[in-house]
Amino acid sequence: MLDTVYRVMRCIVTGMVVWERPEPPSRPVPSPLSRERIVRAAVELADADGLAAVSLRKVATVLDVGPMRLYGYIAGKEELLDLMVDAVHAGILPTGDGWRAALRSLAETTRSVVHQHEWLADLLGGRPQLGPHALATGEAVVAALGDVDVDDVMPVVAAVNAYVIGAVRREIAERRAERATGMDEQRWQATLGPYLERTFATGRFPALATVVRDAAHSDADQTFRIGLDFLLDGIAVRLSG
Repeated sequence: MLDTVYRVMRCIVTGMVVWERPEPPSRPVPSPLSRERIVRAAVELADADGLAAVSLRKVATVLDVGPMRLYGYIAGKEELLDLMVDAVHAGILPTGDGWRAALRSLAETTRSVVHQHEWLADLLGGRPQLGPHALATGEAVVAALGDVDVDDVMPVVAAVNAYVIGAVRREIAERRAERATGMDEQRWQATLGPYLERTFATGRFPALATVVRDAAHSDADQTFRIGLDFLLDGIAVRLSG
């Protein structure tokens, strides 16, 4: 145990992040261990029951090892979350020719991965992810923006990321609300419909009433694509100016 603590503290002091830090030597034990196995188990727990289900103790139980063995591979839960996020970033690799295709692919693949791993919506944003898979995603995007002025690259990418994060968080919040209440969007609208009709009948919200009654009601996929098109069109105008 003291040896494990020493290794962890030494790595912290020397500034080595988890992706640079070597794993402990493999040992011939009944339950072989690796960071990959630890992360896979944690992702499966989070996929099944959310981030609240992820702890080093629960991961150790799934892997049939003592919790202290995990500290030879990771320093704590924050590192585990970083590793989980980077692991699922393997599915976010933009493709296509040109900046517009790459940014659309970035947006769509990020959304797809979040729909597969709902917990990711709670961890996106904030400080940049710097794991190898996240860096590969960033490299692919920046390379596709090679013709864009270097000062515009990060603001453009940040704008797309902000749009995607906002959109997917709303979508995941809707999923969670549906599970919690047993009420899908159609039932929710039917329940609140009479209230809105009474409210709109007062004449206090004419603009909202017109949109709710007369505008096309798109599903989540259509709404995401339309909003993304608006954003990419605006970026195109700005870059051509």
